[in-house]
Amino acid sequence: MVDGVKDWFAKGAATYDVSEGFMFEPATIERTVDVLEELAGGGRALELAIGTGRIGLPLARRGVEVHGIDLSGPMVEQLRAKPGGPEIPVTIGDMTSVRVDGAFRLVYLVFNTIENLTTQEAQVACFENAALHLEPGGVFVIEVNIPELRRLPPGERFVTFHVGESHVGVDEYDVATQGLVSHHVTARGKASVPFRYVWPAELDLMARIAGLRLRDRWQDWDRAPFTNESTKHISVWEKPAA
Repeated sequence: MVDGVKDWFAKGAATYDVSEGFMFEPATIERTVDVLEELAGGGRALELAIGTGRIGLPLARRGVEVHGIDLSGPMVEQLRAKPGGPEIPVTIGDMTSVRVDGAFRLVYLVFNTIENLTTQEAQVACFENAALHLEPGGVFVIEVNIPELRRLPPGERFVTFHVGESHVGVDEYDVATQGLVSHHVTARGKASVPFRYVWPAELDLMARIAGLRLRDRWQDWDRAPFTNESTKHISVWEKPAA
């Protein structure tokens, strides 16, 4: 994860939980946690980029043993200030390389965070690290948007992805490098975050490199079928049983 991404999360940690309101809608969180709880199957779960605990905390309240990895100390401080936060073990470090003791039934990475890794090599390393943490038969889950290149007018690089009362978000694409910068404008000011966008087929190849195989792919946490019109996907890769 590049320094610019790390700095953005450090500066925005105190207000992160209200910076993207649609992420924190109770129904959205409940649907996400429903699926993750089922996939954990009574086993341990590891959240990569656990952040302020948007998903990790409610999953732990369901009785799942949740552990986390996160690069941003300030984000984790927000998690630890919440009820139940101090009980979740979090390792500070890069999710491409940091190891946590033990094996997990579920490793997951939500809300486009795989794209915070801005090189293909780092994204592959994330898959490899996830696979190292999985027990045989365990699964790695990623939630990520489909690049909106079809919405780009000819010759343009900008797509508006969110307009709300307190937030406007615009994505700037660089097709030549598979780069993406998300520009956010709020009452508190402006911020820009770099990403590397990635396609489902490329993620499947990364999974194969890491020794995982695709088990399921849906367009949302309701498990609706993934289609040509889907704007994001939830993908589940499995580590073969020994």
